[in-house]
Amino acid sequence: NFWEPKRPRLKSTLIPHTRKKARSRLLMSMRYNHLVTEKFEDRAREALAQPKNVGEMNDADSVGTVGSPDCGDMLRMWLKFTEKNGKKVIDRASFQAFGCQTAIAVASMATELLKGKTPEEARDLKPNDLSGDLGPLPPMKIHCGQLVEQALKSALDGKDAPQKKTTETLAGNLHPTPSQKIKIIPLEDGEGN
Repeated sequence: NFWEPKRPRLKSTLIPHTRKKARSRLLMSMRYNHLVTEKFEDRAREALAQPKNVGEMNDADSVGTVGSPDCGDMLRMWLKFTEKNGKKVIDRASFQAFGCQTAIAVASMATELLKGKTPEEARDLKPNDLSGDLGPLPPMKIHCGQLVEQALKSALDGKDAPQKKTTETLAGNLHPTPSQKIKIIPLEDGEGN
């Protein structure tokens, strides 16, 4: 409309030469994140090639089991304690995992890291601490570290402490043994046979 005063056009708050600097910083950040993720994936592959402390521990003092409804991963961790200098410390740790490779790699690193720690020290560990030599977890893999952290805390709380000498494996629950005998009765066909 002709009687309405013209409004000045809004200009970018960045001066042209600083826009280029901001763009180059963004590109450098993207390259850095790519390199960090690539290094993480290389270290995770190495950890998966020879995972440590995999399998159930028959003489465990405590067991913790957790599952993630988001990704379907499941992890069980066994802990064995001992006395050292008058303190209760973790002597051994082992795990079983069904899920993504990163969860297996982090659990493998965590079981090595836990040796010699008191329950209080172990409880204070965060997902990035538990990943050990893998380094910081990429944002899309943080849930794997959290899964290991939750399994550790579950074991430390004794929520899944074994009631018998041996503990069940995760796979054992897939094929339960029948509780009754099954009787098979042949069907009669329509002709009375």
